[in-house]
Amino acid sequence: MPTIHELPFDDASMRAWAGADPRATNWPVVYTLEGGSEVYVGETLNMRKRAEQHLKGERQHLQRAHVVVDETFHKSACLDLESFLIRLFSGDAARTVLNRNTGIVDADYYRRDEYQARFDTVFDELRSRGLFTRSIPEIRNSDLFKLSPFKALTVDQAAATADIVESLFHDLEAGVQSTSIVQGNPGTGKTIVAIYLMKLLADIAAADRDEEPTGESLFDDFFTAGHRELLGSARIGLVVPQQSLRASIRRVFSHTPNLDPSMVLSPFQVGHSEERFDVLVVDEAHRLSQRAAQAVGVQTRDFRLITERLFGEDDHARSQLDWIEARAEHRIVMLDELQAVRPSDLPAEVVGPLVERAAADGRVHRLATQMRVAAGTDYVAFVRDALAAEGDATVVRPDLGEYDLRFFENAAAMREAILQRDDEVGLSRMLAGYAWRWRSNKDRSAPDIEVDGLELQWNRTATEWIRSRTSREEVGSIHTVQGYDLNYAGVLIGRDVGWDAERRRVVFRREHYFDARGKANNNIRGIAYSDEDLRTFVLNIYAVLLTRGMLGTYVHVVDRDLREALRPSFAR
Repeated sequence: MPTIHELPFDDASMRAWAGADPRATNWPVVYTLEGGSEVYVGETLNMRKRAEQHLKGERQHLQRAHVVVDETFHKSACLDLESFLIRLFSGDAARTVLNRNTGIVDADYYRRDEYQARFDTVFDELRSRGLFTRSIPEIRNSDLFKLSPFKALTVDQAAATADIVESLFHDLEAGVQSTSIVQGNPGTGKTIVAIYLMKLLADIAAADRDEEPTGESLFDDFFTAGHRELLGSARIGLVVPQQSLRASIRRVFSHTPNLDPSMVLSPFQVGHSEERFDVLVVDEAHRLSQRAAQAVGVQTRDFRLITERLFGEDDHARSQLDWIEARAEHRIVMLDELQAVRPSDLPAEVVGPLVERAAADGRVHRLATQMRVAAGTDYVAFVRDALAAEGDATVVRPDLGEYDLRFFENAAAMREAILQRDDEVGLSRMLAGYAWRWRSNKDRSAPDIEVDGLELQWNRTATEWIRSRTSREEVGSIHTVQGYDLNYAGVLIGRDVGWDAERRRVVFRREHYFDARGKANNNIRGIAYSDEDLRTFVLNIYAVLLTRGMLGTYVHVVDRDLREALRPSFAR
C-alpha cells in the first residue's frame, strides 16, 4: 500500500529524507507541495533533484511536502495518480492549483483498475491531513471538476489539441489568419478541449522564462522562449453563447491561475469590443445566432448596430460567426450542427461552407471517444436513429453494458426513480421538451407541467440551474442543460412530438410547442419555418436531453401512440 511522507519543504528536510531513504533519488513518486491556499502536484523519478529545482524556482514559497511512495509504482501509474490528484484539487476549489497544462493522455496500462483503487486510499489519507475539504463523489459532481482545465485528455482530444496549437504557432509566426474546427457528438468533450486550450495557451504565455521544459509531458515542447514571445501580449478569449454555461465557466476561471473570468465572453461582447483578439476559442458554435429577433429587444438592436459598425451596413446575411471572424485573427471553433435547437441558431448554409473551408486546409479535427455516457458512442447514435426512424424499421437497442436506460409507463414513477438516484449518487434531474406553457413565470405558485398526477414547475433560474437550491424539485429545459453533465436524467418527451400512423414517423406538433423563439419565423430575413423545419430542431432538443445522463437515462413519452411506437427501441 502507498506510504505518504510529510515533511517541511526546505532543502535541509528534503536532504535528510534522501539520506534515509534511497527511493528519494531513484524511485517513481507522486508529491504535493502546499502553502497557504495553494497546491502543486507533481511526479518524478528523483524527488531530491526535483525538490532542488522547485526550491530555486517559482514554487519555492510553498511550505510543506507530501510524497506518495509505493513499491509497485511505475511511470504510468504515477502520471495517472498525478492527474487524479490535480483534477480533484481543482474540483475541490479549497486551494489554487499551480500546475500548468503540459498534457497527460488518459492512457490505459497493465492492472490500471488495481492501481486506481489505491488512489482512493491516497486521497482519503490526504483528506484526513486537511488537504481536501470534500469527498470524491462530492467533488466529481461539481461543475468545478467537470469543467476544470486540468484533464487527462483522450487520445483524439490530445491529437486535436496538439495539431491546433502547432498550427496556431505556425500561423502566428507567418502572420496569416486561420480557422480550426473541432467536431464531435454530445459527450465527446468539445467543451473540455476549449477550456483546455485556453489554459494551455495562457500557461505558455505566462511560463517562467528560466524554467525549461522537461520533455516528459505531451505539450512540453510548446513551452519554449519563441512560443512565449508569440503569445506574450496576445489577447485570447473563450466565446460561449449559452448564458448558463458561460457563468459556470467563468466561475472555474476565477479559481485557475493565468485564467480570468473576463476571458469568457458572450458573442455580443466580442461584437462590441473596441480591440481585436489574437485568438478566440468558440464553444458550442452551433448556438451562435444568425440575424433574427433576439431574446430581448436591446440585443436585436445591438445585433444591427454591431453589424453596421463591423461591415458598414446592416447586412442581414451576417451572423455572429461573421463578428468573430472580423474581430479575431485566429478562430478555434467547437461545433456539432446536430445540436442546433432553435431557428435562430447558425443555419446549415453557414456551417457547411465553414467546415468545407477548414477541411480544405486540413483544419477539421474529429472527436469520437464518448466521455459522458457510460454506454459509449453507440448510445448517442441509437438515440438519434430511434427518434428519426421512419416506416416499419425498428432501431435495435444496442448492448449498453451497465448503462441504466429505462422506459417508464408513468411519469410519476419516473420522477420517484430520479429522486431515488439523486439520493444515492446526486446530480439526477428531471428534464423535458418545451411542450408545456411557462405559467409560473407570472404566477410563482402555478404548476407548469401536469402529467400522471404530477404538478411540476420549470426551472426557476436560467443560470446554473442544475446546482440551484430548488432544481431537484423542478424540471430543466434545453436552455439550462445543454453543455452540462448529469448522473441520471429523467426525460419527459411531451406532446410537441407525436406519431403519424399513416407515414409511420415522428411528427412535430406546433400547437403543443411553447418555446416562442423556438418556432418563430425570421421576419428580419423573411424566412418562414415549416413544421418539417421545426421537427428537426425539436428532435435535436430531445437528442440532447437524452444524452445528458452519464450513468443512466429514464424516459417517459406522454403521447400514447408515440410511446407505443418508441417502445420497441427504448424498452428492454
